[in-house]
Amino acid sequence: MSIIAENITKLYGAQKALDNVSLEIKSGEVVGFLGPNGAGKSTLMKIITGYIPPTSGKITVNNLDVMEHPLEVKKQIGYLPENNPLYYEMYVREYLKFVAGIYKLGNQTKQRIDEIIQQTGLEPEQKKKIGALSKGYRQRVGLAQALIHDPQVLILDEPTSGLDPNQIVEIRNLIYEAGKEKTVLLSTHIMQEVEAICDRIIIIHNGKIVADDAKGDIYDYVEEKYQTVHVEFSGAVDQKKLEHIEGVNRVVPLKKNQWLIQGNPEKDIRSEVFNFAVKNNLTVLSMQKQEKSLEQVFQQLTK
Repeated sequence: MSIIAENITKLYGAQKALDNVSLEIKSGEVVGFLGPNGAGKSTLMKIITGYIPPTSGKITVNNLDVMEHPLEVKKQIGYLPENNPLYYEMYVREYLKFVAGIYKLGNQTKQRIDEIIQQTGLEPEQKKKIGALSKGYRQRVGLAQALIHDPQVLILDEPTSGLDPNQIVEIRNLIYEAGKEKTVLLSTHIMQEVEAICDRIIIIHNGKIVADDAKGDIYDYVEEKYQTVHVEFSGAVDQKKLEHIEGVNRVVPLKKNQWLIQGNPEKDIRSEVFNFAVKNNLTVLSMQKQEKSLEQVFQQLTK
């Protein structure tokens, strides 16, 4: 196992930030770590990286106890905190040289800086001060410092927070590429990001793990109360006639000739909707069943 957390509890005075949390993350997994603000995500990440101690419980990273071998564990982890603390007065290459010195890369320093600048797409900005960079490029610098010592484990806390859509895609691609070779624990509020990058999803709420499963199976945590079909017909349709289709219990008009049709989950209503169109001399221009979403799972488990 790459990361093992056993019965982790963290107290801040009377407040319980983590409540007997246990999880295992295997080598090479890319895991999305979801939860509302204050759920305990950042606290657990800080404990895994050795920045704060747990009140009770045990964390091991690559078979090393975080509390007993803090420096050895830090050598194997690349960490990008939520606030991405950087030295704005330092130049990009200067800062990466400084970080390389902390990890004692020695005569590999220049080569590793060159490699990581290319990997994170920092070439156009490498001679600038960090404070002069856009937020997207500052996030790249944060990723570069997390990757420069080629860690086996990557811990990323809200790496795309505050970025525009183009920057989000760029950083997401960097994380995806890094995840091909490393164990990645990624905290984010962007559901599409998790669905695009992660193999597995963990959801935490009020300091407890409420879901932990492969991405394809996480949707089973939500009970499907009804199925919804989005359909567009070639012409006008009487809403009352749609409501009388077998299995349909609710019809919602959308744009011209477009409808949301809800039915019982036990039976697929699409064939009945298609038969209705044929009987009424209509063409079905499009029909799509709306699948359960990660957002639905998140909302139901963290209410």
